[in-house]
Amino acid sequence: MPTVTVIQPTIVEEQNTKIRCAAYCRVSSDSEDQLNSFMAQTRYYEKAFENSETEQLVDIYADEGITGTREDKRDEFQRMLKDCRRGKIDRIYTKSISRFARNTRDCLKNVRELKSLGITIYFEKENIDTANMTDEMMITIMGSLAQEESTSISQNMHFEWKRTSVHKQ
Repeated sequence: MPTVTVIQPTIVEEQNTKIRCAAYCRVSSDSEDQLNSFMAQTRYYEKAFENSETEQLVDIYADEGITGTREDKRDEFQRMLKDCRRGKIDRIYTKSISRFARNTRDCLKNVRELKSLGITIYFEKENIDTANMTDEMMITIMGSLAQEESTSISQNMHFEWKRTSVHKQ
């Protein structure tokens, strides 16, 4: 008769691992109201994770006075993406899609890449969480609106510049 050896299970304590979070902040100009918004965004995220039992803030990535239409000009955004690729971040929080990107193509490209890395993004203003999404339609729509808003602001500024320079002559 064969002998049976009973191996007692070992109890492995479940690790209490916190979700590694990053915050991304951006303001597009260095005007006083934008700088106040910038400071408010960074303070908000510092406080938001202070006493969290489930999440820890890895870093705040903040581009100040930088347009959102060109991601290659945003050093902090690029640093955040590198940290994501290095496995340092599980989740990103940002105020809105327009803070994350004002270019629909770049927005979707980055959302898709981050999703493929297992990284979720929460866009607070729109209440969109990529962890709960199966469809990119809302991000596409909101990203397109952010892009159009940026184009409109640029055109208005150009028109105002032309108008005021005509009056100066």
